[in-house]
Amino acid sequence: MNKRNFIKAMLATTLMAGFAGPLAAQVAAFDGPTSGPVAAPGKTIVVLAADMKNGGILGVTKGVEEAAAKIGWTVRVLDGAGSVQGRTAAFGQAMALKPDGIVINGFDATEQQTAIEAVAAAKIPMVSWHSGPKIGCNAPGGIFANVSTDAMQVSDVAAKWALDDGGKNVGVIIFTDSTYQIAIDKADRMKKDIEAGGGTVLEYVDTPIAETSTRMGPLTTSLLQKYGAKWTHSLAINDLYFDFMGPSLAAAGLDGRANPKAGSAGDGSEAAFQRIRTGQYQAVTVAEPLNLQGWQLVDELNRAVSGAPCSGYVTAPALVTEEGLKAMGDSNQFDPQNGYREAYAKIWGK
Repeated sequence: MNKRNFIKAMLATTLMAGFAGPLAAQVAAFDGPTSGPVAAPGKTIVVLAADMKNGGILGVTKGVEEAAAKIGWTVRVLDGAGSVQGRTAAFGQAMALKPDGIVINGFDATEQQTAIEAVAAAKIPMVSWHSGPKIGCNAPGGIFANVSTDAMQVSDVAAKWALDDGGKNVGVIIFTDSTYQIAIDKADRMKKDIEAGGGTVLEYVDTPIAETSTRMGPLTTSLLQKYGAKWTHSLAINDLYFDFMGPSLAAAGLDGRANPKAGSAGDGSEAAFQRIRTGQYQAVTVAEPLNLQGWQLVDELNRAVSGAPCSGYVTAPALVTEEGLKAMGDSNQFDPQNGYREAYAKIWGK
């Protein structure tokens, strides 16, 4: 078996272990927890959002707010606005509010280690979304549960798409942000997969997610000039990179469905869904069930404040394509219609 066929076989095994396409994900039964503590009454929680301009973070926040309304809790959202200083300030505000629980939403916990130690010392339960490479219960820093899909599985799915779509001449540019360890891990995994599958990684670009609005336009133009037709596919650790790539590709006279085709290993923002649906400079995203994960964060916090163990649930991603979106109606969100709202409400006694 040659390298290309070997990596495809390996990835196929990964997909069969838990991956679901858009249609299957819409109808599959909820595979999360079925038991847990009833709703702890009258809690107030704070969501510390890394950057509310990020579609994934926004989607998770909306899920937390929806779930909190069901369980009967009050939510305060503090926006770190895409900077370390902003997130530090948000932590200070959160501590002043003396909440019953904190949700760390979309940034590496090690960045705010001092603040997290203060939260832990105050015995305020913490849960997180994408706070580091360890998924599930007892994440580093005293975090009760780190909610995420399996980041390596997401990276494998994105790389497999590029290999399948690009054929023997696939030339990939990978975009990541070394501010976040999980972003490095995802990008490294995609690079490894592409090269093991016989493809070429033309460049590994480290550029901050928070600065994509100013950086991606000129960077795209520069990369087009450097690689030309050799650049067949873009892979990024987040959809946000592609929010600002299209104008430069259009200015170069490239069609929205032509090379370089873009695929994101993560999140599945509404903007990404719209680009894929209309063929505007993004072909796929490996979407996470953001709203469901918001509900899971509330459930994990309820377990924490009730003295119960965390659920350990890990959600599965879905490869979202233009063809798949046609079967999903007008929705621009991967929101599995699997009864998760009803399942969590039943656990909470609501």
